[in-house]
Amino acid sequence: MYIIDRRLNPKGKNIGNRQRFIRRARAEISKVVQEASSRRNVADIGQGDRVVIPSHGLKEPLFRKAHSGGTRSHVLPGNKEYVPGDKLPRPPEGGGRGGREGSPDGGGDDEFQFVLSRQEFVDLFLEDLELPELVKKQVKHTDSTALTRAGFTVSGSPSNLNILRTMRNSLSRRIALKRPRPHEIQALRDEIERLRAEGAETEQLLEAEKKLDLLLRRSKLIPFIDPIDVRYNRFEAVPKPVTQAVMFCLMDVSGSMTESMKDLAKRFFMLLYLFLERRYRHVELVFIRHTHEAKEVDEQTFFYSTETGGTVVSTALEQMRQIMQARYSPADWNIYGAQASDGDNTAGDNERTADLLANTILPVCQYFAYLEVGEHDDRFGRETALWRTYKLIADLNDTLAMRRVRGRSDIYPVFRELFARSRSAAA
Repeated sequence: MYIIDRRLNPKGKNIGNRQRFIRRARAEISKVVQEASSRRNVADIGQGDRVVIPSHGLKEPLFRKAHSGGTRSHVLPGNKEYVPGDKLPRPPEGGGRGGREGSPDGGGDDEFQFVLSRQEFVDLFLEDLELPELVKKQVKHTDSTALTRAGFTVSGSPSNLNILRTMRNSLSRRIALKRPRPHEIQALRDEIERLRAEGAETEQLLEAEKKLDLLLRRSKLIPFIDPIDVRYNRFEAVPKPVTQAVMFCLMDVSGSMTESMKDLAKRFFMLLYLFLERRYRHVELVFIRHTHEAKEVDEQTFFYSTETGGTVVSTALEQMRQIMQARYSPADWNIYGAQASDGDNTAGDNERTADLLANTILPVCQYFAYLEVGEHDDRFGRETALWRTYKLIADLNDTLAMRRVRGRSDIYPVFRELFARSRSAAA
């Protein structure tokens, strides 16, 4: 059976050709997608974009002859001067060199531009990303179902016919009703032929023919397969266990965080929000902002509130711990955390922060990512107090991943590094 889809493509465009072109031009498109994370506003990161492809990237792949090897023969039309084996004279001095002037007729090829839709842009943006160690599953609170074998039924679709069970029922019925077997009928026919050939008594021959007629009649009355033998596979829709997870987003909004630092942190969390919203259906997000005190906020407040204050990092981790105890049991939920900070912390709070992270948060987390943001003129060699505290923990626990960013162009590569599919496979 062949199924031909004759529906028109949206807006008269050929989707198949468009996708093939995108695959060929993926390198240029990926470059545009990466640049979008640094030059766009936070709220517009997930929108579509215009892509410019150089003219050399539009040519179709071609087969060309190798530069060396093989047997070559050239036929040049209009040649009346040379024969095979002649050597061509060297061209005049300066010949064959291109000049820097533009073409006299103004000809040339323009760059090709097209616009990625929002769905295409996000698919390329989040390609090969996933949450690592997403293993804990629950059946409750889900509308996802899966078909499961549930015995047999006497009616159903031909595609669900169970041949083995049908033939077993047929064999049992034929044995119980003593349906004659083909070899029995054939043996009786051979016996009749022998009796006829030997000229046996008429009474013995008639008895054999009568017995053969009875077997043939029973064979017709008792079919090989009867409708009562047929069985179909039966399926039931049962709740399907789904992977559920929660992501805690912790952002430092204290006075030490400048506007550029907050912008970097918000861009990271916006990418994270877009990634989780697009890829996972059963992932909840918890937003926590902290200064000298921490509190859970909604999405709007998390990204756009302007409050500020001192810096006590342990308050955010303590708030995360309380929310986990109240709503997200580690036995049922895959717990993830992502923290963004400039690395500053009250001197007396580092010890409590390390204790909360190492002994309370990381033991129940699948993965915890720490992002340290800084100014453009900072030097990577200078380690902040919070970075030194976390580094000691990261050396002993693979669950904690640490990265630094100093500008908008660093956000996208670092984000992909933290949530790359290869990291999940390695874990």
